[in-house]
Amino acid sequence: MSEYASSIHSQMKQFDTKYSGNRILQQLENKTNLPKSYLVAGLGFAYLLMIFINVGGVGEILSNFAGFVLPAYLSLVALKTPTATDDTQLLTYWIVFSFLSVIEFWSKAILYLIPFYWFLKTVFLIYIALPQTGGARMIYQKIVAPLTDRYILKDVSKTEKDEIRASVNEASKATGASVH
Repeated sequence: MSEYASSIHSQMKQFDTKYSGNRILQQLENKTNLPKSYLVAGLGFAYLLMIFINVGGVGEILSNFAGFVLPAYLSLVALKTPTATDDTQLLTYWIVFSFLSVIEFWSKAILYLIPFYWFLKTVFLIYIALPQTGGARMIYQKIVAPLTDRYILKDVSKTEKDEIRASVNEASKATGASVH
């Protein structure tokens, strides 16, 4: 357990060092006498708690906001990079996000029966948005691609389909995403 705690502690120290020049976080740190990492972790916890409790139905908008803002920011950063690997990862995210949104739209009545749906959706969206997890690629390969390939690639030979899949896999692995 102490290894886990020391890992978290070192990551929080890295966060404080990385964002030492951030004016807003520095002002908050000066006013509260709390490290930047504690403030961000506390705000993140409060955000997730609001989604979990879902007071007044706010969980839906907060969940969708979290699923849009982080990937939109990463997409803007990816547009500035010369490589296409991060573009591929984010395009895969947006495809999975769109797929989920369409399914969610048509099954909204059922979703209210699932306890803490918006909290689970938020955790899932963060998982597929972060390039380190490789979640978007895994969901795409296991669920979306088998459902859509027969319609999109129906006029393409098996060899060409395999080459397309191999190039997509190679590009997504180049992002440093873990393989599931």
